[in-house]
Amino acid sequence: MLGNKAVKVALLISMLGFVGLTLSTQASAACNLVSTKDGSPLGIKEVDTDTPQAKEFLETCINPYTKAFANDPAAAKAGKKKFGLYSCTQCHGPNAGGQVGPSITDERWQYAKHVTDKGMFETIAGGSNGGMMTWHQQLSNPDNPSTDEILKIIGWLRSEYKGGGDKPWLK
Repeated sequence: MLGNKAVKVALLISMLGFVGLTLSTQASAACNLVSTKDGSPLGIKEVDTDTPQAKEFLETCINPYTKAFANDPAAAKAGKKKFGLYSCTQCHGPNAGGQVGPSITDERWQYAKHVTDKGMFETIAGGSNGGMMTWHQQLSNPDNPSTDEILKIIGWLRSEYKGGGDKPWLK
């Protein structure tokens, strides 16, 4: 029969193994994009024409434009330009404050996952059940925005945030 110390050590080792397995699973799942509609995998893959920023996002799910645009309002205008070019203004208004569609610059997110750039990307790229169409060129129309263009739009939206409290996308 094992002594009390041996049982505790065995239990500790098995718990550490489980934690390690969980952390490694989370790390490998960190950038698995999923549909806002139904949670299924979102089939966006790296392509030859992707910018280094798009490739970085697809690997890490961290939008490199978010911090860059927060620190450089002139650069953020590239995202606003794309926002207008792809007619996002038709639903969300000229400054993303809402119109037919909701505001996307305040703290009242349609989906809780919009507190992350990954979550917002998933909804813009793959659409939603609430009226947002699928916008990523790999999922619908080749004339729709690329990964890089969507990331620029998100970077600009974050730079225009008017809600209160924490801004986890800047961490």
